[in-house]
Amino acid sequence: MSAAPQSDGLGQAPKSLPLILARELAANLATPMFLIDGEGIVVYCNEAAELMLGKSYAEMGAISAADFGEMLHLEHPDGSPLSRRASPPGVAFLERTPAHSTLCATTLDESHKQFEVTAYPLFGRTGDMHGVLTVFWESPEKQATV
Repeated sequence: MSAAPQSDGLGQAPKSLPLILARELAANLATPMFLIDGEGIVVYCNEAAELMLGKSYAEMGAISAADFGEMLHLEHPDGSPLSRRASPPGVAFLERTPAHSTLCATTLDESHKQFEVTAYPLFGRTGDMHGVLTVFWESPEKQATV
């Protein structure tokens, strides 16, 4: 008889071992990270990501990655719109390949910032994709201007 899945503290049970391990990594690092599950739902933001984004995960709740990207008003550094599909998490999710770029976003506390963003698809031992781990940091050399 198997044990029931442990709750993540927000009422959601972890869905897969790769997501559980990625969440554990993110929870123990000061590098901003968020996780998207295999269904395209943002299921976790670590404390560093919450501080950078301007809102806690508890305040946002589970949200689709598409809605999350829409809330951030993603742009290329030149100010032109960046589609969510072309963002690193979008590429990692849809094309199942790592992606990196510099982009600008209006954070949830209405700050406009430039970020370096890297996203990795999370594959299980059998090659099935379980989600995406996104790591980001504010670009120190060029601050976005509006």
